[in-house]
Amino acid sequence: MKKILVANRGEIAIRVMHTAKKMGIKTVAVFSTADRNAPHVKFADEAVCIGEAPSSQSYLLGDKIIEVAKSLDVDGIHPGYGFLSENADFAEAVEKSGITFIGPRSKAIKIMGSKLAAKDAVKAYDIPMVPGVDKAITDIEEAKKTALEIGFPILIKASAGGGGKGMRIVEKAEEFESQMERAVSEATSAFGDGSVFIEKYVGSPRHIEIQVMADNHGNIIHLFERECSVQRRHQKVVEEAPSSVLTPEIRKAMGEAAVKVAKSCDYVGAGTVEFLLDENKNFYFLEMNTRLQVEHPVTEMITGLDLVELQIKVARGEALDIKQEDLEINGHALELRVYAEDPLADFAPSVGNLSTYKLPVGKGIRVDNGFEQGMDVPIYYDPMLAKLVTYGKTREEAIELMIEAIQEYEVEGVSTTLPFGTFVCEHEAFRSGNFDTHFVKKYYDAEKLQSTIDNEAEIAAYIALKQYMEDQKVLRLPIQ
Repeated sequence: MKKILVANRGEIAIRVMHTAKKMGIKTVAVFSTADRNAPHVKFADEAVCIGEAPSSQSYLLGDKIIEVAKSLDVDGIHPGYGFLSENADFAEAVEKSGITFIGPRSKAIKIMGSKLAAKDAVKAYDIPMVPGVDKAITDIEEAKKTALEIGFPILIKASAGGGGKGMRIVEKAEEFESQMERAVSEATSAFGDGSVFIEKYVGSPRHIEIQVMADNHGNIIHLFERECSVQRRHQKVVEEAPSSVLTPEIRKAMGEAAVKVAKSCDYVGAGTVEFLLDENKNFYFLEMNTRLQVEHPVTEMITGLDLVELQIKVARGEALDIKQEDLEINGHALELRVYAEDPLADFAPSVGNLSTYKLPVGKGIRVDNGFEQGMDVPIYYDPMLAKLVTYGKTREEAIELMIEAIQEYEVEGVSTTLPFGTFVCEHEAFRSGNFDTHFVKKYYDAEKLQSTIDNEAEIAAYIALKQYMEDQKVLRLPIQ
C-alpha cells in the first residue's frame, strides 16, 4: 500500500495521515469549497476539491471519491468516522473498484448497521442482551402487551438509529402509543427507516465499550474498555480508559463477549462493541460501531498501540502480531471532545472566527486537532474542533492534568466545551467514579458554570491588578 486517500476532514483526516506518513505511505486529502484552506488539505501530499460546502455535495459523494482515488492510483481508502465510514454501499463500491477499503467488509457493516440484525447475529453466541423484543414492531397492541410483560419503563428504539434519534422512554402504558408514533416518525425522518423495537429501560446505566481488532486470518483481540458515560443528548463528551468500576473478572467477561460479537459477523479491522452496565454491574450488548471511534486515543494511550497502523496492516492482509495475553493496561487516559458549542446555552453550536487558538503542550498531553488560528468554524459539519487527551499513571493524575491542560487551551471567537470539561473533572461524582449516563441531567447547571467562570475572571483580574501595582512600585524606586 503506497498511497491512501482519506475520505474525511478535520482532526481525524490529519490523525490518519500522521500514521500513514510514519509508515512511508503517501496521502490524498479530499475537501469541500469550505475547507479549501483547512489544515488537513495542507498536511496531505495531494488534495482534490470534490464539491460544495454541504456534505451532501462533497464528503458524502462516494462515487466521486472513488473516481478521484482511481485517477490518482490510490491503493486504499480510509473513511475515518462519520460521513461514509459506516455506509455499507460505499464500502462495497470501494471493494468492487479494486481499491482496498481500510475497514470491515461491507457485509459486517450492513449487519451491525441495523440494531435488529445485530441482535439476530449475536443470538447464537450467548451474549447478554437487555430484555425486549428483537424484531421490528408491526402490531402496536401486541407490542404493548409485551411491554407490560417486560415491565415499565421501557425504551422504544429505532433499528437504524444513533445519536438518540428515534428513541423514546415510556414510563407508563397510557403513553405507549403516542410515544411509539413519535419514535417511528423521527426514525423515518432521520434514517428513512421507521423500524423500531422495544426493550427494558435500564435506569442508571453506564456506557462502556470494548475496542476490538480482527485480521483476515481469524485472529481477534480486544484492547480493553472505554468509559463513555458523560454524554449530552446521547452524544459522548468525556471518555476515559480504563473504567473505574470494572473488576478484572467483569473486564475479562466483557472482552470475551466483544470478541464473540466480532466473530458473529466475520469482522475484520478496528471495531467497537458497546455495552450498558447496570447498577448491579450486569452488562448487556447494545450495538457495534464498525469503524474507528472518536475516542480511540485513550485506548492508544493505555496500550501503547497505534490503532490506525493496525487498521492499515490488517487491510493489506497482514496477520496481527499481538496476542491477547501480551496486552495489559498501563496507566489512565482521559479525553475531552472540544466542540464549538456553548455549554451555557444548552450546548448550541457556536460558529465564528477563531481569532485566538492556542493548544496546550506538555508531557502526558495529546491534542488531535483540525483547526488553526484565524480559521472560521463552518456551520456545515460536526462542530468538533479537537480532542484533548491527557495521560497519567493514575486516574487522579490524568484528571488533574486535564484541568491544567484546559486552562492552557486558549480559544477566542467561539464558545467551546472546555469550561464544561473543567466542570466534569472537578465534580465529586466524576472524581469518585460514582456516575452514570445521567451525569449531565443530574449535576450540570449552566448557571453554576457561569458563576464559576465569572469568579475565575474576577480572580484573574485581581491577580493582574496586584501584579500591576507591584510593577508600579518597582518603577517608582529612586535611582541610587
